[in-house]
Amino acid sequence: MYNSHSFFHAIYFRGQKYCFFAYIAKKSSCRRSDFTRGVFYFHARRFFERRIVNTRTFVPSREKKLPLPLNFNKNMHTKKRCYDSCFRAAGSGGGRGWTFLPLLVLFFSCHSSDGRWQDGLWRGELRIQDRQAPFLFETSRFGTDSATVTLMNGEERVALTGIRHEADTVIIPIEPYDAVIRAFVSGSRMEGRFMKNYIENDTGIPFHAERGDLPRFKEAARPVAIPIDGKWDICFIGAGDTAHNVGLFRSENRLVTGSILTRSGDLRYLEGAPTEAGVRLSAFSGQSPYLIELQFTSGDTFEGFFYTARSRTALKGVRNGQAELENACTLTRMKDGFTQLHFRLPDMNGEMVSLNDDRYRGKVVIVSILGSWCPNCLDETGFLSPWYKARRDQGVEIVGLAFERKDDFEYAKTAINRLRGKYGIEYEILFAGQAGAASIARVLPEIDAFSSYPTTFFIDKKGNVRKIHTGYSGPATGLFYEAFKEDFNALVDLLLSE
Repeated sequence: MYNSHSFFHAIYFRGQKYCFFAYIAKKSSCRRSDFTRGVFYFHARRFFERRIVNTRTFVPSREKKLPLPLNFNKNMHTKKRCYDSCFRAAGSGGGRGWTFLPLLVLFFSCHSSDGRWQDGLWRGELRIQDRQAPFLFETSRFGTDSATVTLMNGEERVALTGIRHEADTVIIPIEPYDAVIRAFVSGSRMEGRFMKNYIENDTGIPFHAERGDLPRFKEAARPVAIPIDGKWDICFIGAGDTAHNVGLFRSENRLVTGSILTRSGDLRYLEGAPTEAGVRLSAFSGQSPYLIELQFTSGDTFEGFFYTARSRTALKGVRNGQAELENACTLTRMKDGFTQLHFRLPDMNGEMVSLNDDRYRGKVVIVSILGSWCPNCLDETGFLSPWYKARRDQGVEIVGLAFERKDDFEYAKTAINRLRGKYGIEYEILFAGQAGAASIARVLPEIDAFSSYPTTFFIDKKGNVRKIHTGYSGPATGLFYEAFKEDFNALVDLLLSE
């Protein structure tokens, strides 16, 4: 049996439809009480057959749970009492029901939604910890098969496609990270959740967006006069990786951009603005929102916090024009007595592949440890794919070992083939199992101190591992990225010359 609270939810989410049926009921010559009851309960029943509703969660069929809009709970009880009164009156017979019907129509009209966005710029927010992490995006080509949401962080542009609508809900898939944003759309506003599909029963985090050419952060009335431009030594306190992180920042016209490099990679494109005491930065490219809040403690030092969807980490920074990462080729190493890798793993056709195959024997081989879920791995793939096309005729091969979210070949195959298609990859990518230390130890028992995705092995023509590079400094790191490419090419050229 549908309780009144559940029935209220059904009507709330389809207000526009019920305004129409209330009008028809008023014009009908049949018995008003019976007709009213019949119309509303018939369509509520049809709604429930398509959508499972309880008192806390709106659950679209074949989709993940989506809690009610953020501004709903605070007014829920007031609206419910009023709506319930309308329903009792409308369904009780006699003329008394029609006293309340205009009010019912008015309430439904005020809370209806056509579920359609408008093309243009938007400012979004994702709630993490007790903060709002803002980001900017642009919507285009609504109503077509090529509808796109483009996430914007500094110079970075991430295009999300496959957008679809279900009544008043927009579904924005974020395929590289097996995630989705589901939001109710009403004019120039969106309310919903950002959820990870690979997490069972994930309730996600609240999402809100407003259309317009709006700033990422509100401009400070009196922004701090201390410039953040340049290099910084940064220490993440209590996060394990506490040494030799490097911050790169620049500012122009009260806009701050930059990144933070760690031994595992970088935080990609951060964008923000000065505050009255420091700087705020954020980014969202589809995996996890980032928010950094810094306060200057002197002209050359700052402290603050780094927020993600799951953690809050304290950090400190010291200005240092010579700041550098520790040598990325000294972090992961071969165990004593081992010089070669002996993995044997399936390709996307289920065929087993190893470095002893004719395709790799006698060639310089680059082995990339990656995951389709890893932002820095995607950056490295964006470099390796065109590089391979340009250099493979010189006697060099690449093979990727993909450690995925699940130890499920079909799940991994979908993710890996999507990655191959996006980047035009023409080298082999093998499924190595679920991401984690246990899978690394099983597939690569010859190595020690693995710490990061991606990690890249350089193998000479005799099959010996000559160098192991941990992490990846992507395009957001500027000169560090250029230095990486130069070192990469120099090492391959040396191995090819032997």
